[in-house]
Amino acid sequence: MRRLWPTSLPGQIALLVAVALFVAQALNFALLLRERRAFRFAEITLPAVTRLIDAAERTTAPRPAPARDRMRGVRLVTDRMPPLRGEPERDVEQAIRAGFADAGIRPGRIAARIRPIDEAEIQERGIGGQRAERLRRMGAVLDVAVELPGRGWLVSHTPWPMAERGLLWQSLAQTFILYVIVLLPVLWIGRRIAKPLRRLAVAAREFHPARPLPAIEPSGPQDVRLLISAFTDLGQRVNAMVDEKDRMLGAIGHDLRTPLAALRVRIESVEDDTDRARMAETIDEMNATLDDILSLARLGRPSEAPTDVDVAALVDAVVDDFRDLGHDVDFVEAARVPLHLRPNLMRRAVRNLIENAIKYAGAAEVRVETSARAVAIVVADRGPGIPVDRMDAVFDPFTRLETSRNRETGGIGLGLALARAIVRDAGGEITLVNRDGGGLNATIRLPR
Repeated sequence: MRRLWPTSLPGQIALLVAVALFVAQALNFALLLRERRAFRFAEITLPAVTRLIDAAERTTAPRPAPARDRMRGVRLVTDRMPPLRGEPERDVEQAIRAGFADAGIRPGRIAARIRPIDEAEIQERGIGGQRAERLRRMGAVLDVAVELPGRGWLVSHTPWPMAERGLLWQSLAQTFILYVIVLLPVLWIGRRIAKPLRRLAVAAREFHPARPLPAIEPSGPQDVRLLISAFTDLGQRVNAMVDEKDRMLGAIGHDLRTPLAALRVRIESVEDDTDRARMAETIDEMNATLDDILSLARLGRPSEAPTDVDVAALVDAVVDDFRDLGHDVDFVEAARVPLHLRPNLMRRAVRNLIENAIKYAGAAEVRVETSARAVAIVVADRGPGIPVDRMDAVFDPFTRLETSRNRETGGIGLGLALARAIVRDAGGEITLVNRDGGGLNATIRLPR
C-alpha cells in the first residue's frame, strides 16, 4: 500500500479528490438504483402481482374464463410446474406472497425468474408489434409461476427492464468525465503549489552558515509566499547569530590567551624546576583545551577551503609527527587516494584518534583502506577497548571513560567529539569497534 500511495503533494491532492469523486458517484449510483427499483416495483412488479391475483380469483369463479386474453397475460397450467430459467428474484416472490395474503388466497410454491431475451426468441415466439418493441427495449423477461394447490400453476411473462446494467455504464462514463474535467485542473494547481515548495526544500537542504543564503522569490499561494519569506528571514537571522558567535569566539580566544601568555612569562621566575614544569604543563593544557573548544565551536563555518588532498600522504605526515615525538605509531603504506576536503581539519581528526590510541594503549597502528565508493582511515590499538553501551556516549563533548581526569590520560573529552564533527562536515562518519583479542578500531569513512 505504501508503494501505491503517492508521495508528492499534487499526487496526494489528486488521490484525495479522486476518492471523494468516487464516493460521491457511488452514493449517487446507489440512490439512483434505489429509485429505479422503486419505480420498477410500482410500474411493473405491482401490476404483475395484481394480474396474478385477479387470475387466481377468476379460477375460483363458478364459470372461469381460462383464455389468455381474459386472464390478461396469465395462463393456468394444470399438469406440472413449468420450467423456468434465469436468476431468482426474491423481492418479487415476497411481493407476490404478500399480495396473495392480502387478497385472502393461500398460494403454494412461488417462483420468479429473470432472464434476458434476444431477437431469436422474439421471432421464435412470434411476438410482434408494440410488445416486441417493448421487449427489445426492456432486454429481459420476468417469468412467474404461482402454485394454486389442487388447481395447477399460474404462469405469467412480463417484460423486465435491465436498468442496472445501463445505469452502471452510465455512472462509469460520468465518473470518467468528472475525473478528466476535475483531476486535470487539480493536478495543475497542485504542481503550481508544489513547485515553490520544492524550491524551498532544496534551499533548506543546501543552507549552510558558511555560504550565503540562496535567494528564493516568493511565489504560489499566499500561504506558500509567507512560508518562503519566513524561511528567508530565518536564514538571515541564523547567519547574523553565527557571525555574532564568531566575533564573540574571537574575542574570547584573544582575551584568554593574553593572560595565559603573561602567566607563561611569569612562571619563568619560579626557582623550583618541578613547580615551574607543572605550571607550564597546566598552561599548555589550558591552551590545548581552549583550542579544542574554539575549533569545535567554529566548525560550522571553517575558514579553510576544501582542496584536493592525497589522503595517504596526509595520514603519513600525521604519523611522522608522532614518531618525531617518540611515540610508537605504525603506518601501513597505501596507494595515492585523492579526495576533496579540508586538509588541516582532517589532519586534526586523525591526530585526535591517534592521541586516543596512545593515551589508552601506548601505541597505534594506522592504515588506509580504499574501495570503489569510500576511503577508510583505520586507527587500531591494543588497549582496553570501550564497553558496547558507551560506544555512542564517548562522542559527546566533555565525556570520558576515565572519570578521574588523570593527566596521564589528559584532555577534557573533546577529542572524539571534535573528530566526529570534522568528519561529518566532510560527508563521512566515524565508527568504533572493539577488536578481537582486545583493543579498538577507530575508523574514519569518507565517500569518494
